[in-house]
Amino acid sequence: MISVPAEPAGPLSDAWRLCVGTGRADLALRRDYQDSLALLQRDIGFRHIRGHGLLSDGMGVYRPYDHEGDRHVHHSFTYVDQVVDAYLAAGIRPFLELGFMPEELAVGTQTVFWWRGNVTPPRSYREWADLVRATLAHLEDRYGLDEVRTWPIEVWNEPNLPDFWQDADEKAYHRLYEVTARTVKEVDAGLQVGGPAISPGADDWLERFAEFAEGRDVPVDFVSKHAYTSGPAHHVPFGVHQTLAPASSLLDQFATPRERLKGTRLAGLPVHITEFNSSYCPVNPIHDTAFHAAYLAPVLAHGGDFADSFSYWTFSDVFEESGVPTALFHGGFGLLTHRQVRKPTYHLYAFMARMGPDLLARGDDHLVSRHPDGRVTVLAWAPVDPTGETPGPDRHVLRLSLPVAAREVFVRRSTVDEEHGNAYTAWRHMGSPRSPKPGQLDVLHEAAEPARSHRRLPAPEGRAELDLSLARHEITLVELTPVADETPPWWDERRLFGGPAT
Repeated sequence: MISVPAEPAGPLSDAWRLCVGTGRADLALRRDYQDSLALLQRDIGFRHIRGHGLLSDGMGVYRPYDHEGDRHVHHSFTYVDQVVDAYLAAGIRPFLELGFMPEELAVGTQTVFWWRGNVTPPRSYREWADLVRATLAHLEDRYGLDEVRTWPIEVWNEPNLPDFWQDADEKAYHRLYEVTARTVKEVDAGLQVGGPAISPGADDWLERFAEFAEGRDVPVDFVSKHAYTSGPAHHVPFGVHQTLAPASSLLDQFATPRERLKGTRLAGLPVHITEFNSSYCPVNPIHDTAFHAAYLAPVLAHGGDFADSFSYWTFSDVFEESGVPTALFHGGFGLLTHRQVRKPTYHLYAFMARMGPDLLARGDDHLVSRHPDGRVTVLAWAPVDPTGETPGPDRHVLRLSLPVAAREVFVRRSTVDEEHGNAYTAWRHMGSPRSPKPGQLDVLHEAAEPARSHRRLPAPEGRAELDLSLARHEITLVELTPVADETPPWWDERRLFGGPAT
């Protein structure tokens, strides 16, 4: 039995909620995307959203033209406005990533992804600076200075990888960063700019980024990097399989910037993990499973100890880096499939959103919080074997003694595991239909509902003893609400069928 203290250990970190990832910017013009975002914000309520392609050709911002023999550049914000309007209408703000390169501004033709984002430097840094300046000035004019100052601005994405930045040229990235950051500050000194947005395995870039920033006196307001735990990809048609490191590896990666930057000019700056997940592949079935939710639960519970934010990559399977998805469940990054079918990891986030602001206790398999009205909330999860060598234990038992402000509490339990709150399992039982019919979609939405149970629990001397038995790969949310019993004195369950009073 674990005795949970009555006094809070401090506030419960909400670093998990500060940002979430998305597919390329112009996908936000689609109905399915906007419907998914509305559901996400209703149930979870992220604060910022980050994705690629704000300046790519699909957004149509950079528009060079010839007139009377002279070359000019027009900056068009038709799609930018619609995308940002959609975000703000859903109650979420942009976390701006400046990239990729417009084709007619690029020095080369190298692209990444099915939608062909150009990843080469600008052939004219003056025109690049003009593009950045015009974009930010337009956003400030349209949405207001105070609003846009709340939108972090990240320079590029994973420049340490040759797929994302030509030749992974570090000096070229430093030049791009310097030109961009100085331009951002010219628009408004209150705007927050940072980088280097590196992928795992390139932490030595952090020290050199700090040396560069100090040597050139370049503005840096936050440091960003990414975190994943998967190994090399073993490809199958339209998918991959990968090994996984323990989820604690994600926490180790979250901690790296602060460790590496001690003693530098960047020490003490906010650290944003602007992408994280298990697999870095958008076609890995692990993303769709109950295992995934249980695997990531300790990361959400403890990640705020190491970073100011850690952004799940991504909120929706409306995402096309590898092309248009070939099936409803295809291993996509999203918390939601197309058509808003909720995955188990979606419920992990929705459960976190129902936790209270006061942290009472944390452990390897539980998180306990309290609300101002006295409700106590418990998030618990079963341990997993990330190697895949075993399915994990059939059962996991957790016993908690919880401080409550009543002699009895109403207990509501919401459960997600291999069979409950798990549309992926139902889809597999259906025969894995690539394009489910309307009736099948109804069944999948129904299957995605967590199992729920309710009971009353005595709390003598202000403590309730909660015994939890968790199934394999289960995550469960237990909410204990003080009971104010208003049952009238004449009510007698024994008389439901008309019998005499006893």
